[in-house]
Amino acid sequence: MAVVKPFKGVRPPKHLVEKVESRPYDVLDSEEARAEAGDNEMSLYHIIKPEINFEPGTSEYDPKVYESAAQHFQMFQDKGWLVQDDQEMYYIYAQTMNGKTQYGLVVGAYVDDYLNGVIKKHELTRADKEEDRMKHVRVNNANIEPVFFAYPDNDVLDALIKRYAQTEPEYDFIAPIDGFGHKFWLIRDAADIATITAEFAKMPALYIADGHHRSAAAALVGAEKAKADPNHRGDEEYNYFMAVCFQASQLTILDYNRVVKDLNGLTPSEFLDRLAANFEVECKGTEAYRPAKLHEFSLYLEGKWYALNAKAGTFDASDPIGVLDVSISSRLILDDILGIKDLRKDKRIDFVGGLRGLGELKRRVDSGEMKMALALYPVTMKQIMDIADSGKIMPPKATWFEPKLRSGLVIHKLD
Repeated sequence: MAVVKPFKGVRPPKHLVEKVESRPYDVLDSEEARAEAGDNEMSLYHIIKPEINFEPGTSEYDPKVYESAAQHFQMFQDKGWLVQDDQEMYYIYAQTMNGKTQYGLVVGAYVDDYLNGVIKKHELTRADKEEDRMKHVRVNNANIEPVFFAYPDNDVLDALIKRYAQTEPEYDFIAPIDGFGHKFWLIRDAADIATITAEFAKMPALYIADGHHRSAAAALVGAEKAKADPNHRGDEEYNYFMAVCFQASQLTILDYNRVVKDLNGLTPSEFLDRLAANFEVECKGTEAYRPAKLHEFSLYLEGKWYALNAKAGTFDASDPIGVLDVSISSRLILDDILGIKDLRKDKRIDFVGGLRGLGELKRRVDSGEMKMALALYPVTMKQIMDIADSGKIMPPKATWFEPKLRSGLVIHKLD
């Protein structure tokens, strides 16, 4: 069963939240962060992208860069830009995108739940990325940014959240760039805190939606600290890490599409002929065409859109991995026809999040940068949970969650 606890969050005063908050560290590069921070000394980018505190070109992995993150975190507290709450509490974080709102509970997730599989993952992590985030957690002795979890729908928690949603939030702002709405409430009431803890304790599992590397890093640092503490009891703050947990049915998963630089020596006509062996191929003309259902793909090639429908017998519907459209397209198109066997390393392929739309696929092909684009139907949350429950791992570049969590609304210290 899942263990969670409230915590004393470190967060900006209400009037400063829009100065402090930022996009997550991993959705923009160093120069984008430098530009977004501009002359705003309160921007969280000084902590989560601390290379911007140095001359352009400074490696984000330089030891002095990590140390700068810790120095700025302390400075933000010294100047009152970040202030720790006076009691342990849970928080509610609501995000609104395109008129749809999803509500998350901000909790302290249990390190042992990650290590023993109660917190379930569906993606592989890379050791170098884990170590980068571990260094960041260690030097700050805090989880500066949250991870993104899903939990099975729960009527009790849903009712509690809806009750708070009728009250005035602590924070309420529209984020720059994407225009998505963000609201934030404090749960101070002891009875409500007890209810949340008890309801999570009934859940057999929590699911990582986004933030696999941050989850791994936070849990591993917590385990390190437990091992190094001669007086370890098990209830110390380092036994928990910060997560925002959303009801699974509320989450929006967008398509995660592919663009490829060449046709592996084939002419467009030969490529379409090869596709016809495993797909029903239908030309849709020059108007952008989006896949309408599972196992249908959209191909953009030489100014035209095609619908590709996987033929019967080309996948095993009983295989939770093989039935995924990312698996079908990787096996029957990218590997068999185009010779792309490692999606993580092959330089001939790139990936485009669905938030950018089909127009971005068309643009990259029409520019000559890429030869073809492939749009996929989005993975469902049920598919993700089924795969995590089976103990299997999804293929890379399979899921794209939106909206992303804003960073800087609350921080969790490990002491």
